[in-house]
Amino acid sequence: MYVGTLSFDLLLGDVRSLKEKRSVVRPIIAELQRKFAVSVAETGSQNLHRRVQIGLAMVSGDVGHLTDVLDRCERMVAGRPEVELLSVRRRMHTDED
Repeated sequence: MYVGTLSFDLLLGDVRSLKEKRSVVRPIIAELQRKFAVSVAETGSQNLHRRVQIGLAMVSGDVGHLTDVLDRCERMVAGRPEVELLSVRRRMHTDED
């Protein structure tokens, strides 16, 4: 069993309130869940208007499949025009860790 996680640190565009921030973040989270069947949540910077941290996790029996899905998730987030990807942190775990 393999567990892969991604932590995204994002800078949002012209966002002036937490309500506007949610209107940008929710569609990103929903698309990741829908397209890739991963677990996703806003995990940090929740009280800041222009910053967001999103955490993503996936479990798989095949490390190749897991790596492929995490790569596609990262590309999808990086390609969103309304956010700037500041950093991505990737971790891979096995049941032997």
